[in-house]
Parts: sequence; structure tokens; C-alpha cells
Amino acid sequence: MSNALIYVGIAIGVVAMAGAIAYGTANQQNYIPEDAVLSEAAQQGVLPKTGGFGADLNKEKWHQDPFGDLAQKVREQNGR
Repeated sequence: MSNALIYVGIAIGVVAMAGAIAYGTANQQNYIPEDAVLSEAAQQGVLPKTGGFGADLNKEKWHQDPFGDLAQKVREQNGR
């Protein structure tokens, strides 16, 4: 019986958390003004580094290889 109460309590907690998350997400849309303008970073998809260990996120250029030119030269030298 006590195990069943524990499982019911966990289930109720999960449902409550899901409801709170869904409500919070939907509620954020109420606070975006109609005349809101995207910032330059949002338009370009660039987010600034948030700390020393943070990664630079760039949605537009994430696939570019910083060593692509060097790799191409090595491929050419090796005949590939």
C-alpha cells in the first residue's frame, strides 16, 4: 500500500510539473509586444559567449570548419 502511495505521489508531481512548464511557456507569449523588433544577434543567429567555458553558438555558421582550408591543402597534397 505504501509503495502505491509513493507511485501516486510521483505521478501527481510529474503532472504538476508538466502543467507548470506548459503554463509558463504559454504565458511567456503574452509578454511579447506586437511591435517587438528582433535584436541583431537574433537576426543573425549569433549568441555571445556567456563565460570562459561557454561555447560560441552561431546558427548560421555552425557547420563551417575553421581548419577547412588547411584540411583541403592536406587532401590535395595527399592526392585525395
